[in-house]
Amino acid sequence: MSAVVEERTYTPEELLSLPDEGRGFELVAGRLVEKKKGSYASWVAARITSVLARFGESPDLGLVFSSEGSYQCFPDDPRKVRKPDVSFIRRGRLPGERPPEGHVTIPPDLAVEVVSPRDTAYEVDAKVQEYLAAGFPLVWVVNPRTRTIHIYRPGRSVELLGPDDELTSADLLPELRCRVVDLFTLPAPQ
Repeated sequence: MSAVVEERTYTPEELLSLPDEGRGFELVAGRLVEKKKGSYASWVAARITSVLARFGESPDLGLVFSSEGSYQCFPDDPRKVRKPDVSFIRRGRLPGERPPEGHVTIPPDLAVEVVSPRDTAYEVDAKVQEYLAAGFPLVWVVNPRTRTIHIYRPGRSVELLGPDDELTSADLLPELRCRVVDLFTLPAPQ
């Protein structure tokens, strides 16, 4: 569960100046909110980062960001900074084709949230709705416990992929093909 750490408010710039650049924190209405991630959920997020990098960065389609990639692109709250567990931005959208030194000020083409044991359904749903309202065209909610992925797109029905389904994204990453269960399967010891 996310928890407000203290009542003091911060600016997005102050978040960047905190020790370790506010690692593990987001801003909501200027308040620090701790982003708690369990080890298995963190490993799943790293696995997704690796898969997206293989299909998105190797053919030079765009850039993949880890959970420290921060977004300040919420018109309803300029003091909001969110850090999806994984995100992807298509080539041609970032000025100079480079990540900024600070927060990204445009919505990513894909945001991935990996559900942790302490996340509540309310928190996850609220974050998805924030992302969609800010113009994120594609959001994946990955649940390691159920080995499922919920896919959200504005104005469309939610798509549910189970462990036996194949994850694809023809409109964003044409070569991406991955069995959902493979995102949750630990490598066998050699």
